[in-house]
Amino acid sequence: MAREGAGLFAPFRVLGRFSGHVPHVLRYHGRHREFYLAAAVGRTVHTYNVSTRRPGNTLPQDITCLAADRMLIFASYDNILHAFARNKEVVHTYEGHKARIHLLQPFGDHVISVDVDNVLIVWNIQSEEEYLQIDFDKATFAVSALLHPSTYLNKILLGSEQGTLQLWNIRSNKLLYSFPGWGSAVTTLEQAPAVDVVAVGLVSGHIIVHNTKFDETLMKFQQDWGPITAISFRTADGHPVMAAGSPVGHIALWDLEEKKLMCQMQDAHSTAIAGMSFVPGEPLLITNGADNALRVWIFDGPGGTGRVLRSRMGHSAPPTKIRYHGQNGEQILSAGQDGTLQSFSTVHEKFNKSLGRGSVNKKKSKKKGLKLDTMALPPITAFASEVAHQSDWDGIIACHQGYITCTTWNYQKTSMGAHKLRPEEFSKHKPIDIYATAVDITSCGNFAIIGMSAGQVDVYNMQSGIHRGHYGKEKAHEGAIRGVVVDGLNQLVITAGSEGLLKFWKFKTKDLVYFTELSSSPSGILLHRDSGILGIAFDDFTISVLDIETRKIVRTFSGHHGQINDMTFSPDGRWLITSSMDCSIKTWDLPSGCLIDCFLVDSAAVSLTMSPTGDFLASAHVDDLGIYLWSNRSLYSLVSLRPLPADYEPALVALPSTCPMQDMDVSRDEEPCDEMIEYVSPEQLGEQLVTLSLLPESRWRNLLNLDIIKKKNKPREPPKVPKSAPFFIPTVPGLIPRYVPPEEENDTQSKVVNLGVLAQKSDFYIHLEEALSTNEYKASLDLLKSLGPSSIEIELRGLAPEGGGSMEVMLSFLRMIGVMLNKKYNFELAQAYLALFLKLHLKILSSEPKLLEELSKLSMQLEETWIRLQALFNQSLCVLTYMKSALL
Repeated sequence: MAREGAGLFAPFRVLGRFSGHVPHVLRYHGRHREFYLAAAVGRTVHTYNVSTRRPGNTLPQDITCLAADRMLIFASYDNILHAFARNKEVVHTYEGHKARIHLLQPFGDHVISVDVDNVLIVWNIQSEEEYLQIDFDKATFAVSALLHPSTYLNKILLGSEQGTLQLWNIRSNKLLYSFPGWGSAVTTLEQAPAVDVVAVGLVSGHIIVHNTKFDETLMKFQQDWGPITAISFRTADGHPVMAAGSPVGHIALWDLEEKKLMCQMQDAHSTAIAGMSFVPGEPLLITNGADNALRVWIFDGPGGTGRVLRSRMGHSAPPTKIRYHGQNGEQILSAGQDGTLQSFSTVHEKFNKSLGRGSVNKKKSKKKGLKLDTMALPPITAFASEVAHQSDWDGIIACHQGYITCTTWNYQKTSMGAHKLRPEEFSKHKPIDIYATAVDITSCGNFAIIGMSAGQVDVYNMQSGIHRGHYGKEKAHEGAIRGVVVDGLNQLVITAGSEGLLKFWKFKTKDLVYFTELSSSPSGILLHRDSGILGIAFDDFTISVLDIETRKIVRTFSGHHGQINDMTFSPDGRWLITSSMDCSIKTWDLPSGCLIDCFLVDSAAVSLTMSPTGDFLASAHVDDLGIYLWSNRSLYSLVSLRPLPADYEPALVALPSTCPMQDMDVSRDEEPCDEMIEYVSPEQLGEQLVTLSLLPESRWRNLLNLDIIKKKNKPREPPKVPKSAPFFIPTVPGLIPRYVPPEEENDTQSKVVNLGVLAQKSDFYIHLEEALSTNEYKASLDLLKSLGPSSIEIELRGLAPEGGGSMEVMLSFLRMIGVMLNKKYNFELAQAYLALFLKLHLKILSSEPKLLEELSKLSMQLEETWIRLQALFNQSLCVLTYMKSALL
């Protein structure tokens, strides 16, 4: 049975994919006045300018051929050709080939394609119709290269596997001339800066600079590295230089004036040079290869050799282990089969780092080069990293395949570290059958724990590289160490051996504290340090979860049908996510002990890691160079976390592409199924529970202080100008001279109007009057909850007789408060409303017997409720104080 709706994780995008075996294309954008580079990466076309990358649309299959003109980018897969506009929109599709397309050539208003069955088709770009089709005989002329010579109107030059060349007029469909060739298959054709001159690359390693107008060979060069894979001419600064690529990754630069080899660029790529092009007018050479690298070389030094100006590179062989580095969830450390350790940023690829390749002696390795390096270490099989003290000393420890020595790495310096850690007894000789199998680093970054295949577990100081002891008298386990972890407080070290024992050791004293026998031989362990939960994967494809505090197995999961490759916990420790060789990725919910999500992928995931922020799951897969990000849909969408049924059939999910994928289920109007109906909480869970309202504090907290707030907010009066003193001070006539006292302004008339009977009844007043007979106060309470603090004060003032109210309405208000206290809901509102009512009408209440009787009832209700709450508060405080002070 398949579950309705999407799963817990949705494909987002892939990291670390930059190039493939398809040659790149360089095109000039006239309006932007800028050169753009288009490179095929799997099923997607990446378009680069100087500073940014724009991934285009994804095609159904991997791109096999790429070409571009000034407006469009042409990409083909299998026998179908697509045209992209604005780097992302597929505007044209050309279908007509019956075999895979392997050559493309834009040709004005047309595009030419050649398939492996030797069929050449000329397409009209706009109408998508066939303009011309030419079939060649494979036995006599198998097309292997295609070029449109400059200034040759309506003509194309074709190279063949037989070595001959043919010049065709496309408009008249005529063969104009046949070149006899040089006895070797043609691999590439390139137009020289000079008119009528073409460079021809051959399988034999020869490069022929040929004049097509007079059929004369001008120059001939030879490389000893095998067939010519790419050719490009430099046009900047008047330097007549030709660059040629080779299958072993070397580039040769030929001086066309001196007709000799100018210099060599050894190991420009670790695989064959797929594409190579000089930027017109600039001393820049762009190369790409199947080693997943894209490099820009600048020629500004002496001797004519180039240096790397900028590059984008990933693993040239599939990654084997990935882990998030740090707590911000922005960097992923990845170890690959190519022997390198790299860091990929989930924010932007400009933050990617390569920590290089492990080497026994870095100085000797640099002298010998990549191909002849006998000092290179094997690929990394396991590593652990910690950000604490990473700026002071090395923060990464790694063990290598079949190698006893473990290496340290420095993330800040992006290089291999200063120490190589191996047991003291093997410092002078290297054993054949003993190697490091598991590593871990403490949360403080000071110590590294290393487990060996012979059962030893050693401790080293990361700062000095000094051996700090080992666990057990001679060995920690009789079998090989399958996993080593340290808890977050450096109190316990937990080791798992292939003989089926799990042991707990004191970190400092190295004493054995506890051991337990497992049901099967473990294949790996993983500790969630914050919660103290240990995940154990077994060779019988089951998973157990152990609590390191009680040292008991609390959960056991089964359901995988292949070797479990990796595990990862969610940041809160609620989920355990596992991957297996059965191509499934499963999410187990630890509190319920159930499987809540499962999906299949095309190739098995060899490594998993969950972001510390919980937003992404990263995976690395068999025979795949990328690191794939899956977004956690529970953070932004309604996802069912109910257990999957026993007959659940997981769906096959395509791996993410290089461009961020939109979650289609979010954009649509989702119809919630039965298992995803959102729970609506009732207004009150139980009648005996004291329930607060959902109103913000600003609605009720300052009701008693409204007069103070009004005084503070009252605008200040401008200062009054004093009256000018009279020149002659007036006196009162009489025998004794007296001054006239100043006149006082006496305004005896009050400006306050007593509304009395003239006041209109408000809605709240009317609801209270009606409640005297019906005893229903819900409408009046809802109306009061919708008002602001000032409006509430006005309504309560209007209940008194001098404000237009009556004693009966005041009695009705007190009964409404009594109902709220009886039902124990809106508890804080009842306190606030009653306090304001008493403040406003205390004199009236003290003179009315009916109101005094109602107030005495309210007082008893309040006292009873508060005594019960006080008892609950005291109980909670007592338990909390005990938990804080008790020694566990």
